[in-house]
Amino acid sequence: MDDSQHEAGGLLATGKRILRSAGDLVQSRLELFLVELKEERIRLFDALLLVVVCVVCVLMTLALLTFTLVVVFWEHRVVVLVLLLLLYAGGAGAAFWTLRNRLRDWQAFAATLDQIKKDRACLEKPN
Repeated sequence: MDDSQHEAGGLLATGKRILRSAGDLVQSRLELFLVELKEERIRLFDALLLVVVCVVCVLMTLALLTFTLVVVFWEHRVVVLVLLLLLYAGGAGAAFWTLRNRLRDWQAFAATLDQIKKDRACLEKPN
């Protein structure tokens, strides 16, 4: 009877250790996820702020450039405006293409996902 009580206590203690280890594992992964979430939020805010500043500056530059070229080439203003239109449209197309490629390759929370994959592979390893 002492053996069965010892085995039950041993199994219970082992179960508690396993649950505690699993809880620690989940907690550490959650903490990693939250740190990465904070970093992504800061990175996104910085990117949006830079985009707004860049757009405002580019629009002012393009407006002044267009005005200046039309005034300088007043006699050929239609040709100048058409050429500037094509130039601006090409720039917008290139920017859209670059943005599309960057968003397609964006990998948020890569470290968390990589760590979860490592944990899974470790748990699936035969002992």
